[in-house]
Amino acid sequence: MKALEPTLLPEPAEVDLEPLVRRAAAGSVEAFEAIYRAQVGRVMAICLRLCGGRRSEAEDLAQETFVRAWQKLDLYRPGTEFAAWLRRLAINVVLSSRRSARRRWRREQSLAPARPAASDPSRSLDLERAIARLPAHQRHVLVLHDVEGMQHEEIARCLGIRPGTSKARLHRARARLKQEFAR
Repeated sequence: MKALEPTLLPEPAEVDLEPLVRRAAAGSVEAFEAIYRAQVGRVMAICLRLCGGRRSEAEDLAQETFVRAWQKLDLYRPGTEFAAWLRRLAINVVLSSRRSARRRWRREQSLAPARPAASDPSRSLDLERAIARLPAHQRHVLVLHDVEGMQHEEIARCLGIRPGTSKARLHRARARLKQEFAR
């Protein structure tokens, strides 16, 4: 499959993905490329928001999402919305990456000598930057609820937390943003 450049351009007119998914599951690279073109903007947007605006990391994770989608097409259940399945896969890829990075960071910290943390002097009131500065667990819930429109029960299943925890994290994220913009 040739590499296609992910973009954040507006989505093309809605494409009926079901026939493409059936063809791709049967091995059609062309059908999967059409799915990629139709969904890359949405997947990239999810990854970008969950990564706190780090474009390079988001691009890598969006590509990883499509690699895994190709590998796991046989796990997709026809009759369910493919875009939702792909969105969930993207979220899982990002969360898995975050867990791996956290484990790697802990290993490195246990081996590295202690050094003072650098402070960030820039204090932009830009919303995307403010969201990017939220703790990952709060940012994930905020993006999934307020941007992706997921309900707390769905977020809880996705993140492996309770719905009440999702609600609390959303409340804290919004409070932090409100505090940030009040300054």
